[in-house]
Amino acid sequence: MNVIETNNLTKSFKGHNVVRSISLQVKKGEIFGFLGRNGAGKTTFINMLTGIMMPTSGEFNLLNYKGNLDDIKHRIGVLPDYSSFYDNLSAKNHLKYFSKVSGKKLSNSKISETLQLVGLTEHQNKKVGKFSFGMKKKLGIAQAIVHDPEILFLDEPTSGVDAEAVIQIQKLIKELNRQGKTIFMTSHNLDEVEKICTNIAIMKEGKIFTQGSMEELRKAYQSTLTIRIKLSPELTMEHQERIEQSLSKETYKYEWDENYLVTEVFTEEDIPVLLMHLMSEGIGIYAVNVIEPSLEEIFLEQHVLNSKD
Repeated sequence: MNVIETNNLTKSFKGHNVVRSISLQVKKGEIFGFLGRNGAGKTTFINMLTGIMMPTSGEFNLLNYKGNLDDIKHRIGVLPDYSSFYDNLSAKNHLKYFSKVSGKKLSNSKISETLQLVGLTEHQNKKVGKFSFGMKKKLGIAQAIVHDPEILFLDEPTSGVDAEAVIQIQKLIKELNRQGKTIFMTSHNLDEVEKICTNIAIMKEGKIFTQGSMEELRKAYQSTLTIRIKLSPELTMEHQERIEQSLSKETYKYEWDENYLVTEVFTEEDIPVLLMHLMSEGIGIYAVNVIEPSLEEIFLEQHVLNSKD
């Protein structure tokens, strides 16, 4: 079941298309990563889905609902890229105030439970003006989930926070997903999304460059596999020359690291062929390690995730 669907969703500012005809589907229970460099249009896209901004053209539906988002806002939680808070309110009182404004007055136990989930229990009575940036991110997530939404939109949830807070927020996202929430998160950090998301879409210049599961994207865009083979320490110069001649004939790149042969092959099917060839030459093989590049390395090579704006 798709809980988010967009069809040719477009947003223009002064004749310039910031988001260009984006169509995608997000299934219930997914952690969906929406990636792109800064300025690619990610925030504009999420702002349309959450009712902050009207699309120029195209359409979308959330939870199979195409009407006014006011009718389903209680089923949606949103963390903006930069959340605004009242510095003179404590974390606990902030959530009380937010729940009252949103029309869903919550019990003290529910608010305490939410603050515990995001790791702010010991700071619940501290004024938000004294919070670190990472603590404010956690409070923003608490505000987004306190009414127990089905879909959670997180715009750059770890942007600008320290390494410890990044790990804590990533664990929190996984826990919220385990509780049954569908999560749609934007990020410019593919390494992060590769760790926690089930599916991703990569945005470039306002359009979807590619989308799919991690495995699908790796298979589609990875051009070679790097193989590190530990050979017998008794390898002779004659053996080494024969190996090099054979690899050069097959146009494989290679290098030596003591008694390790590091080479690149084009497909997984090439690996057993290469190993059988080495063994047929009487070369002892002690270990084989396949080194797969991260998706970030793959797409950096294709100039998709440059930091240039």
